[in-house]
Formats: sequence, C-alpha cells, structure tokens
Amino acid sequence: MPTATFDARVNPSDETIRLGPLAVRFLIAGDRANGSVAVFELEVPAAQRLAAPAHSHDHYEETIYGIEGVMTWTVDGRPVDVGPGQALCIPRGAVHRFDNNASLDAKALCVITPAAIGPAYFRESAELINQSAGGPPDRAKMAEIMRRHGLTPAAPPPRP
Repeated sequence: MPTATFDARVNPSDETIRLGPLAVRFLIAGDRANGSVAVFELEVPAAQRLAAPAHSHDHYEETIYGIEGVMTWTVDGRPVDVGPGQALCIPRGAVHRFDNNASLDAKALCVITPAAIGPAYFRESAELINQSAGGPPDRAKMAEIMRRHGLTPAAPPPRP
C-alpha cells in the first residue's frame, strides 16, 4: 500500500502581515491542515484599536488565547478582557471586535475552526488599511473584502 507523502514543516509562513500598527503571522494555514484549522499570532501595540469594523462569521468559530498583555474583545456588545493564559471562544454569528486599551503591547494566538480564512484576507485588508496612512480605511472597500472572505461587517454604531 503506497504511503501518502506529507510535507511536514514548522511554521509554514515566515511572513508577517502588517495592518497599520497590528501584525499577523500565520503558524498554520488551512491548506496545511486539510482545511480543519488555521492558527495565527496577533500582535496589537498598546492603545490600538482595530481599524476594521466589528464583524461576525457564520462558517467558523474563533478561539483566542492570550499570550502577552491584555486585549479587550467585545462580543455581542459585552467587553471581555483576555490576558496571558486565558482563552475565549467566539461562536459563529457573534458580532465581535478587539482593542488593546492597555498601556502594554498585547499578543494572542487565534485559532479558526474550520480554516475558513487565511493569509489572503489579511493581505488584502492590510493593503487597504496601509493605504489610509493612519486614517480610517474606506469602509465600503473594507466591507467588500470582508464579505468576500466570509466575514459579515456589523452595522456602524449609532451616532450620538
């Protein structure tokens, strides 16, 4: 019986994707795990907010594991602080976003099951965010990128 070949490699991507001040580095992309899981590190400097709008996804769960610092994840309107050694599972359909409201940089491990998004989403988002030169990215273009990759942008919050 022939043996299937498997190209086992540690950290298939040495690429760091920069979304303004944020950084994403994939450790396992879906194509390296038969689509079952995607795993990436997320680094968020102190006092930084996510440039993309809050969103949900109907096709996968997202589990966050805190490594350094504290990120505040807002899930269905409820803030949840995730620090080192803590984990948060964001269920399908829950509207969420994250921010680093602290004075220290933060790092988390993000696990997507199944692997419905990958580096392509973050590359496209980074291009748009980085074009905005520190300002907010074009919301319509960001929403189009998100939808194409299976994320559903939430409606903007009402203005006071």
